[in-house]
Amino acid sequence: MSIIVEVQDLVKYYGAGDNLVRAIDHTSLKIESGRFTAIVGRSGSGKSTLLHMIGGLDRPDSGKVLIDGRDIFALKDDKLAQFRRKKIGFIFQDFNLIPALNVWENIVLPLGLDGKKVDVKEVKRVLEQLGILDKLHAMPNTLSGGQKQRAAIARAIVTNPAIICADEPTGNLDSKSEMEVVSLMKKCVSDYGQTLVMITHDETIAQMADNVVLIEDGKVVSQS
Repeated sequence: MSIIVEVQDLVKYYGAGDNLVRAIDHTSLKIESGRFTAIVGRSGSGKSTLLHMIGGLDRPDSGKVLIDGRDIFALKDDKLAQFRRKKIGFIFQDFNLIPALNVWENIVLPLGLDGKKVDVKEVKRVLEQLGILDKLHAMPNTLSGGQKQRAAIARAIVTNPAIICADEPTGNLDSKSEMEVVSLMKKCVSDYGQTLVMITHDETIAQMADNVVLIEDGKVVSQS
């Protein structure tokens, strides 16, 4: 297996003096391509900060994140944003769907932002696989939590990113929807050859991953 993400001696601190928080404290990590890696840890352990830096959403104080061997933080903000749109898909706990756009419009929006042509047939195939093809024209406020998350997954997948970063994507779902969504994400990642990096506090979900990374006090303490 090739390494798609390499974190090298990453540091991110907030505050100062007695209020200093070592969110990420000199930590390193390697993530294999085409696999599902779960990042686990207690609240405040630094797992969200780590994921956001892997995805290029937040810059570190020092250290590097290499994606396909490229130091993403050597890029200026505009170039980093372009790189992120092409290489990385994001799925958030609160879905981040735009309320004024229907499901189809939400899903194809990132393609338009990157100047890519929409492959209608391919997008519909993804929606069918996720079980929401009949919700194409539905507005987000008419969808269940599970349906919203499926739309968010579709939005992340259709841009064909190398990496999907998922931040507690099942946190707002009931247990049945949670298992369905994770199973679908695993299947989509397998079918499209993508790499899934997911934060979760759920041990059952972590057990479904190919690789589990435990983070404590801003440091990776184990990887199995």
